This record gives sequence, C-alpha cells and structure tokens, in this order.
Amino acid sequence: MPRTTGRVTMPIQEGIDEQIRELAQALGADAVRNSDGTWLPEIASELVDKVYSTYFPARGDQEWALAHPDTLVNQYLMSARVTAMGPGPLRIDVLEGYFREQFRPCYERVERFWEVIDRTSGEVVPPSGWSVNQATGVLTVAEPAPWHEYTVGFLAEQVWDTTQMYNYITNGWGETDPTRVKERPYDVRKNGVWEYMREALGRWLEQHPEVDVVRFTTFFYHFTIAFNSEGKEKMVDWFGYSASVSPEAIDAFEAEYGYRLRAEDFVDAGYYNSPFRCPTRQFRDWIDFQSRFVAQRAKELVDITHAAGREAMMFLGDNWIGTEPYGPYFPSIGLDAVVGSAGSAATTRLISDIPGVRYTEVRFLPYFFPDVFNHDGGDPVGEANESWLSSRRAIVRRPLDRMGYGGYVSLALEFPEFIERITAICQEFRDIHELSGGELPQDAPFTVGVLNAWGALRTWQTHMVAHALWYKAAYSYVGVVEALAGLPFKVRFLSFEEVLRDGVPPEVGVLVNAGAAGTAFSGGDAWADGRLAELLRQWVAEGHGFIGVGEPSAYEQGGTFLQLSDVLGVDRERQLTLSTDRYPNVVDEHVITADLRAPFDDGEGAGGDVYATGPRTQVLSYVDGTLRVAANAFGRGRAVYFSGLPYSAVNSRTLQRALYWAARREDLLEQWFTSNPDTEVAWYPGHRRFLVTNNSYSQAATTVRGEGRSWELVLEPMGSQWVEVD
Repeated sequence: MPRTTGRVTMPIQEGIDEQIRELAQALGADAVRNSDGTWLPEIASELVDKVYSTYFPARGDQEWALAHPDTLVNQYLMSARVTAMGPGPLRIDVLEGYFREQFRPCYERVERFWEVIDRTSGEVVPPSGWSVNQATGVLTVAEPAPWHEYTVGFLAEQVWDTTQMYNYITNGWGETDPTRVKERPYDVRKNGVWEYMREALGRWLEQHPEVDVVRFTTFFYHFTIAFNSEGKEKMVDWFGYSASVSPEAIDAFEAEYGYRLRAEDFVDAGYYNSPFRCPTRQFRDWIDFQSRFVAQRAKELVDITHAAGREAMMFLGDNWIGTEPYGPYFPSIGLDAVVGSAGSAATTRLISDIPGVRYTEVRFLPYFFPDVFNHDGGDPVGEANESWLSSRRAIVRRPLDRMGYGGYVSLALEFPEFIERITAICQEFRDIHELSGGELPQDAPFTVGVLNAWGALRTWQTHMVAHALWYKAAYSYVGVVEALAGLPFKVRFLSFEEVLRDGVPPEVGVLVNAGAAGTAFSGGDAWADGRLAELLRQWVAEGHGFIGVGEPSAYEQGGTFLQLSDVLGVDRERQLTLSTDRYPNVVDEHVITADLRAPFDDGEGAGGDVYATGPRTQVLSYVDGTLRVAANAFGRGRAVYFSGLPYSAVNSRTLQRALYWAARREDLLEQWFTSNPDTEVAWYPGHRRFLVTNNSYSQAATTVRGEGRSWELVLEPMGSQWVEVD
C-alpha cells in the first residue's frame, strides 16, 4: 500500500514547533490535541485539519473554585475497621489510611449523612450513641460492645481533583513547577455551579476560535479512586459512583424515588458496589438517577458547543460517571464523538461499538509520561507493540474511525525508535480502512450472548476493575470477552432480568455465563429463581448452545452448586459429597481441543474439584484430579465448560472452536479459518479479499482455508497480509 495520511490525532505542546511539524508529517496526522498540563502552540491550526482542546467542566477555573469553597465534590468513604477492646469509648479517626491532601471530612448534617455500624452484630448505632470532633475528624462511640468491630460511613470533600492529583504525582509537577495549583473539583449540583459552567464554556469558546473539537474530559463526576496515606492508590473502581454523591443529590433522589438512601448504600460494607457485586435495587436506582441528570446537563453543554460551530467529543475516562455509553440516556447527549484509551481488545471494542455518535477514536498506549519515557526499565516500543497487537484484533472486527496518542510529545521525541514504530502503526491502521473499503468482515451466522447481571449497560466491560489492568482473580474470566472482541461473532450482552422477562433473543445461538460464585457475572441470587434455570434448560434442549466458565450458574440449592449442572454435565465439589466416587469419561481427541499442544491453561481456574456429573459428559482436559474442559449434549443442544479462560492465542482459538461446536456449526472450521492459533483471518466478501494477522512476536506460518481453497502464508512478527481472492 502507498503511504496515506489522516485518521490520526497527535499530542502537541509549546516550544518545539519545528519538531512538531516533522512529527505530524511522519505520522500523517490530521488532528492535534493538548493534554492535561500542556497548552496548544500558535501553530496548531496551521498543521492539521482539526485542533482538539481538552476542557474540564468540573475543575477548569481554579480562581472560581477557590472563591466558592462550598461547592467541592463529595465522596462516600468508609473508615478503617476498629475493634472495641473493652467497654470504654471507642475513638475512630475516619480519615486514617486515606490521603489527607485528597480528602477532608464533610460535616454537613452528619446525623443524616454519616452512619456508624457495628459490623459484628450488623446493627446501626443511632446518632445519639456517637459524636464527632470536627477539629480532629475523630468520631467517638460512647458505649461500644466489647470486642465488636465498628466502621463509619461518612461523606468526605475532595480537596484535590483525582486526575490532576494523579498526573501531578506521576509527573513530579511539584518538583518541576512548585507554583502549579493543586486543582479542586466543583459539583454541578451545588449552589451557582451550573450557571457558572454554562457561562464559562460560552466564554471559553469565544476566547479559543482556533479549537475545532472540544474534548470534554469528561463532565461532572469522577470514577472512584481513593489514595492511601502515602499518596498511592488505595481503591480504584472504574465504574464507581461513590464520588457522585452530595447532600443535594441524595435529597433530590429521596424526593423523586420516595425512599431514603443511607451511607451504607454507597460504602457497601467496604465493597463500594464494585461491578463484581450483584447490584442492589438502591445502587441500580442511583445509577439511573445520576445518569439521567448527567445526560441532561451534558446535553446543554454540547448544545452550547454546537451553537458555537464546534464539535463535542467526550473522553471515556476520568469524570465519565453518569455517561455510561451503553446506558439508555447516552444517545440523548448528542455528542459527535467519543475517545478513549485502548488497554486491550475488549476496551477497544467498548469504544468502537458505542452507539449514538458520528465517530469513535482510540488513544493507544503508552501515554507519553515520565513513568515510561524517563523511567529506568521503561519500554516505550514494547508497550506500543503490546497496545497495538491487542487492539488490532478488535479494530479488524469493528474498526474505530480514528486513532492517536496522548501526553508530552517532547518526551516521545527523545526515542526515535518509538517514533518509527508508531509511524508504522498509524499507517497499518489506515490500511485497514482503505483495503476493507468500509466493509465489516464476515461474522458467524449466529450471535453470541454474554449473560450476567449488568447486561447491555456494561457491554464489553465484564470483569474490569481499572480499565483493562490485569488482576489475578479476574484474568481467568476477562479473557472470555478479550477473546470475543477479536473473533468473528456478533456479541450481545444480556442481563438475567432481561432473559427472564423476554427470553433469549432469537438471533443468539450460544449463551456464555462466566464468573466466580456470588459475583454479578456468575449471577449469585439470580439463580435462586428456578424459572431462570428452567427457561435456559428448555432453550438449550431445543438446539442451542451454552458455555460456562469458572462457576457459571453457581448457587447452592436443591443439592447442586451449579444450577445448570445438568446442562453443563459438571458440578463443583464443596466438600459435602466426598464420599461419592466418580469416574470421568476422559476423551483424548475432540474438535474443541484440537489446537492444544499442552494442558489447557485455565489461569486461576474455579478453585479445583470440578467433576463430571456422569459418564455422558466428555472430559476434554483433566489435570491433577480436576476437570478443566468438558463437553456435554443436552437434548438437541450442546454445552461446554471451562474452569477458567485467561486470554491467549490458543485459548481464544479453543473458545472459537467451542462456540462452533456448541452451535452445531463445525463446518465453520473450514470457512475462513487459520491453522495457526497465533494468526487470525478476516474475510471481506464484498471486496473478495481477506486479511491475515500475526498476533505473536515471532514469524508465523499458517494455512488459510475458505471457499474450498487454501493459502499457505508466512507472516513477519506482528505482521499482517492482505490477499485478493480471484
């Protein structure tokens, strides 16, 4: 392919005009942007077609923030657990363990918004039983029960904006610029803030005619982050809503919904309603309440932007709470575009599939920050390759419109090999658009449904904690969506509630339920309703497929742990039936495991002791006395069980085979399929060409099969090849 330009946004900053010109030409960039802590140089509009500028509605004017200290954003926190060592008064420093530069207690109506709980008995201590010293932040329980454990759920004020604080600490801003302000956030619901936000945006647009795209970063409420006393991350929940609270919001909620929220509804015994928790009615209502409010207010800011002749783009991160892009209110905001960070194939699909916007854009890693570019052991080229390889799988299936990078370009310019690598990545990204001609590659003739408590609201976002960061206990499950993001399937995320109400959608051929027992992803109490298992048994028996990973349908009831153990042909030993002998039917060869050259890697797995329920279950992987992979027929349908499925090329291929087998479509193994699991193929029937990608760092030989023909190819490390079909 000849070299092309466009579809690329690059970061710029002041003081290096000539180097920026050269870089824009090398990358083929048609847009530039500033970052948190950098400013646009005067030459910005001369370089490219579009100029982006970050805009911070909730922290953009620090003079105003300091002049209005009563508008700080609140966050619900829970104190450390403290044990009463005797009958005397129990004193709890509520901020012990937290970063005091980030938070301070909020003493507004403490009897209403604070809550003391005896965690041993579960009883709430009435306000008459405790008092708080506002000078020290120490709460005293007058007569605690000896040897009982107590916590305080309390409102705090954010005195340092979370993102700016992170950037400040990561980049050493205090050392390089001691005068830099520690920014304070302000809450759109508080007195005078909304009126000021509207006026400030209008004035900013008038003052910055060079800006074509306003990149809202983001709107009003930051996802949950709390730092510890040493200034390190203590708790991170990319979906957390505990920083979207305020006395004003909680009062408004009570007036609308007719019931009162407690501190415990937010701190949740220290779980903070993480996405792994089965969501309560209160938390679901809060999400809906805040999302409607944020969408209404955000739409007004977008309307102001459009009236000024500019585009409105939202960054999917930072202050994104209330703008969940697969929620019912998101399209009403009227955004032109969404940009987000690509940490994996799943997060890339999260962005590329967003409905209700004209275009999507991804920011590849690494961010041009000192933690990578001025850090011993930092590997900018390695991180760029990793980001591209994982994201490319998703981009091939559902291309984003644009790509780019962020941070301080002056740091990146010190690494010419890095610049050379991202130049090649930018061109390969454009080639995918050019040679696909806007056509999506062919998918399997059935849809894969992912079944959990969240459903469509958290599309492509299962088992994530901090936007695709690796977590030991979750990677065995997030590998499922990571694999699906680059496989040839349409994917639909369904909730238990939706399936119970409407049944399984007719286009779905195989359902996947993956997760640990008691989590929102396995289902927890959803399986207590026997109608759910009844419905799914009938659906599978009628000729459909079901895949379970880890502890699917886990709920101890009726003598089984997995409520669909009859469908899956497996159950998990809970140390209750050890007197029962079992003799697994181990099958050495099966279409599902045909690509395995070593024992199946289930990561952390389901904790061991998974067994076949009878001889008709085909055990496909059996290691150290526990079952890792099994296949089972149920009526006219089929089911497959994996004890875990961390992402790897061979595990992704094994899942693809399992989906074909469960759907009774083994014939698809001869239709646009590659022999080497490190490689994947995308077929574009309208253009009569296919794309083969090598997802490994080594040279890969592979055979592509399709339309009764085969092609022998050798791909360079991380390479790709387009082939015309006569």
